[in-house]
Amino acid sequence: MDGRSEFIGESVTVSHHCDPSLCGVSGMIVNETRETIIIESNGSKKTVSKRPARFMFESGEIIGSKIAYRPQDRIKKVKA
Repeated sequence: MDGRSEFIGESVTVSHHCDPSLCGVSGMIVNETRETIIIESNGSKKTVSKRPARFMFESGEIIGSKIAYRPQDRIKKVKA
């Protein structure tokens, strides 16, 4: 699953993070940068760093460091 090119619009739950206040945050991904994803949860937006995190999607769990690329760079890696 980590080869996917687009996460914006996906439902996600933070299954593990080094910041305990972010564990269990769930909602829809509304934006993404190289190092973070922004999750809209209960009307507020939370910025979650990818590298110390694990994310649970409907199709399985992803370790954040495996998706710590800009979306456009991830597309290039999939095509290569």
